[in-house]
Amino acid sequence: MNNRYILLYTLIMSLITAVVLAFVVNVLHPRHIANEEVYNKKDILSAIKDQLGQDPSKLKDKEILALFDTKVEQITLDATGKTVEDVKAEDIDVAAEDKKPLADRKYPLFVYKGEKGNIYLMTVRGNGLWDKIWGYIALADDFNTIVGTSFGHAAETPGLGAEIKDNPNFSRQFQGKTIFEGPKYVSVGVVKGGVKRKAHEVDGISGATITSRGVHDMLYKGIAPYLPYFESLKTK
Repeated sequence: MNNRYILLYTLIMSLITAVVLAFVVNVLHPRHIANEEVYNKKDILSAIKDQLGQDPSKLKDKEILALFDTKVEQITLDATGKTVEDVKAEDIDVAAEDKKPLADRKYPLFVYKGEKGNIYLMTVRGNGLWDKIWGYIALADDFNTIVGTSFGHAAETPGLGAEIKDNPNFSRQFQGKTIFEGPKYVSVGVVKGGVKRKAHEVDGISGATITSRGVHDMLYKGIAPYLPYFESLKTK
């Protein structure tokens, strides 16, 4: 077997492999996009599973899409809190926005039209111990009281920082907390060593000081851009 034959064989097999892979990617791409859409919507709705009366993670894809289409309004805000009409909230790549200057960022807001009033779901993103963390913060229509949260992470340590997602008791602490102390915005603090301001603080995760601090900072910085829009709704 000469070298020319080996080279020709290798080139032909490489070409066949490339064609097959390209075909598979093109065929599966729409399904991947659809699955990602459902996953993201489940993640958003998980912050209000108590209000829904069911766990979104256990609903079928069609049920999630129908619930989102009929009960959720999507709003996109700019850095000043004004609405952006030509961008759908679910299409915003929050990771990409996070890399932009603050003045150029867009913020997705999802409004769940519940029987007891609207619930405003804000998207927040920050830094954990090893990588990015994120969350959805559900605010009642008094624009002050948190009614639910859900958190996620890219690479936090199982049993420690990963508890922000894996331990439902962590998220449950935020229910009923308020982000204003009188007229002053204070967010919700994640503290170690015991909660002192019960209306505005929750316990951090034992052994995960940096992740807890990351959630603390993420909430304070991440909620703030939504406040001008909420303020504008109060005056209507």
